[in-house]
Amino acid sequence: MTFATELSIKINELQYKALPADALYWAKVGILDTVGVTLAGAAEDCTRIALGVTGAGSGPSLVFGHARRIGALDAALVNGTASHALDFDDCNNTLGGHPSAPVLPALFALADDIGTSGKDFIAAYVAGFETECKLSMAVNFYQYTKGWHPTATLGVFGSAAACAHLLKLSVEQTATALSIAASFSSGIKSNFGTMTKPLHVGHCARNGLFAALLARDGFTAGPLAFEHKQGYFEVFNGAGNYDAEKTIPAWANPLDITRPGIAIKSYPCCGSTHPAIDCMLELVHKHKLTPDNVAKIESWTHPRRLEHTNRPDPQSSLDAKFSVQYTLARALKDRTVKIEQFEGDTWKDPATRAILPKIHSTTYTTAQFPADNHFGAEVRVTMTDGRVVSTKTDQALGRSVDKPLPADKLKEKFDNCAARSLSSDNVARLYAAIQDFENAQDVREIAALAAGRGGPKRVAA
Repeated sequence: MTFATELSIKINELQYKALPADALYWAKVGILDTVGVTLAGAAEDCTRIALGVTGAGSGPSLVFGHARRIGALDAALVNGTASHALDFDDCNNTLGGHPSAPVLPALFALADDIGTSGKDFIAAYVAGFETECKLSMAVNFYQYTKGWHPTATLGVFGSAAACAHLLKLSVEQTATALSIAASFSSGIKSNFGTMTKPLHVGHCARNGLFAALLARDGFTAGPLAFEHKQGYFEVFNGAGNYDAEKTIPAWANPLDITRPGIAIKSYPCCGSTHPAIDCMLELVHKHKLTPDNVAKIESWTHPRRLEHTNRPDPQSSLDAKFSVQYTLARALKDRTVKIEQFEGDTWKDPATRAILPKIHSTTYTTAQFPADNHFGAEVRVTMTDGRVVSTKTDQALGRSVDKPLPADKLKEKFDNCAARSLSSDNVARLYAAIQDFENAQDVREIAALAAGRGGPKRVAA
């Protein structure tokens, strides 16, 4: 039996009625958070340009935050790009990336086209989430360290699996969709800090849906797309750098959406900066730190994470999202880290940039954190009067189900994000609808609430 077939059997076996209660809870958290950040990213330049290039004509699928409906594939690309535009979308520790953004925009675009119940939508989402995360066990963290962007290189399989599940494809058709997706897998970290990073997500949301639709209609692909000597594993990782045997036994044992679960971001920037931000904000509030009474800031981050966040002199708003130095400076100066600090030319703020030379970032050692902890950070501040204060954390708040973002903070984040595109009434209606997502008879009724101000009501199919 081929690897794609084994994986497809697992995907097809996953059904809503068998989901544990915590899987349903976290699926709705993931939907809420992803819809919110997609609405927040709807007006970003990368989303606007992607919509301008791909959104000609009309179709059944809503562009979130806009009064536009376009083809399902184009909607998946545009909404996928919007979902990652602010780098505010959820993460997963197994994947080493963002699990929901590659999957949900594709599912919403497809649901607008074919119609589906909330239960079927949730089952498809969990199937896609599980696929990309368990596949990551075979290839990470080699791919991550080498420079591939796992959100995209693995997310395309999550998107394909989820869409195949919603389309109710056979095991053979689902295997074909995964094999097609193997040729669509792409995304390199050298494009972090630019519009191309969120485009990675839009690209794999679209291509996962595309792969599933092609498989449904009889398209063919190599059955050994994963294990062939020139297949996905060998090409992306190379001999000795992957272990395909890890994937199938780990399937749903437990479901990744429940453990380690969904990591919800507190800040609209690269997740690798978050533990240091948490530390900095703790010190700022506890010791009443200000730019005037701070002489030096030292931070320690895992080497895998400092590799793409050590940016002492960011040159754009997107670049600033990946600068641990910029985010720490903002935490000190503004006592918070929020969307507005990464908009327009705010990265040039003289008062913030004056703090940057005071910040020294390096990698932490096993004396500071266990070797298997790559989510921690330590921050030490030397004050102008000579006092030294410091703190450390094993992981950022919200990083796992063991340290979840409180429900009131989840709602606060959703409200703030959604309000950037929707009226306050629609924000409230959309929040309430997602809380009852599993009971929706037609997901299109929920998605219609994500139309921009003055957006049209759903047109019956």
